[in-house]
Amino acid sequence: ILTHPDYIDGNPDLIKPKKLLNPVKASKSHQELHRELLMNHKRGLSVESKPELQRVLEHRRRNQIIRQKKEEEEAKKLQSPFEKELLKRHQRLDQVEL
Repeated sequence: ILTHPDYIDGNPDLIKPKKLLNPVKASKSHQELHRELLMNHKRGLSVESKPELQRVLEHRRRNQIIRQKKEEEEAKKLQSPFEKELLKRHQRLDQVEL
């Protein structure tokens, strides 16, 4: 047996309760993600596939990291004559100390 709430009576002096908002569902990022999932579902796309923009950005990041590593390796290989001479002298000093 359920009792009826008092606020249904229509008493204008009572404040009617409002449903609380879920902060997760109210967040902008959650709404955008939900909208994207619905659109992908309507199109018939897989949920696990990433959006095109995210794939492109990840691809660019990977290429940029690879490019930076190559440049660092080339910089190590191309030592100036001064650096080579310093390295030789350092090796000679190490041999003398031993």
